[in-house]
Amino acid sequence: MSDFSSPHPVQFPGSAVGRWVLRRLGWRVHFEGLPAQQGVLIVYPHTSNWDPVFAYAAKWAMGVPFHYWAKASLFRIPLLGAWLRSFGGIPIVRGSGAQGMVSDTVAQIKTAQQKGDYFWLTLAPEGTRKYMPGLRSGFYRVAVQADIPLGMMVLNYREREVRVLDFLRLSGDEATDMARIAAALEPHAAAYHPKDAAPIRLLDSGAARDGDQA
Repeated sequence: MSDFSSPHPVQFPGSAVGRWVLRRLGWRVHFEGLPAQQGVLIVYPHTSNWDPVFAYAAKWAMGVPFHYWAKASLFRIPLLGAWLRSFGGIPIVRGSGAQGMVSDTVAQIKTAQQKGDYFWLTLAPEGTRKYMPGLRSGFYRVAVQADIPLGMMVLNYREREVRVLDFLRLSGDEATDMARIAAALEPHAAAYHPKDAAPIRLLDSGAARDGDQA
C-alpha cells in the first residue's frame, strides 16, 4: 500500500557492526531505503524501556541519520547538549506549545527542501511507554504541512524484528490517513507489553499536550 515504489532512491550502506550487534541481540532489521530527501518516520509501538534499545540498534545497522525532538533543557547540559545535537536532536521548549514546535520544524524542513538537504524527523507518537488512548498528532501535522512522506518503523517482539514499512503521502483527511496508517502498522506491530500499545488514532486537541512528541 506504499505510495512510493521501491527500490527507494535514498540508500545507505549501513553498518556491518550495527547489524552484528542486532543479530547478537537476536533481532533483524528490514529496510529498503528512503523515498525522498525529507520525511517523517514514526516508531510504533512504545511500551517498554527495551524499545529504544532495539530501535537505536536498528538505526545503527541501517546507517540512517535522523532528527528528533528533545527537551530544550537537556541541550543546556555540558557535553550532553553537544552530543544530542551531533545525533540530530532538535531542542523543544515545552512552554511554546505543540503548534509552535510543529511550525518551527516545518520551517526547517522547507528550508532543507529548498536547499536539497537531507532532513528526516523520527518520533515515537505515543510519547510514553505507558498506555495512551491514541497517538500524539505532531508527526501527522508535520508531514501534512511540509507535504513530505510518512514512513513507519515497527517493533515486533513476536518475530524479533524491526521493519521499516510503507511510506505514505498523506492527504490531510485525518480519518482516511489514519485508516491507512493503521492498516500498515497493525499486521506487523507486536509490543513488549501489548496491553499498553496505544490505539492507532490521533488524540484530539483536548487530549494532546504541549510538547507533543508525536
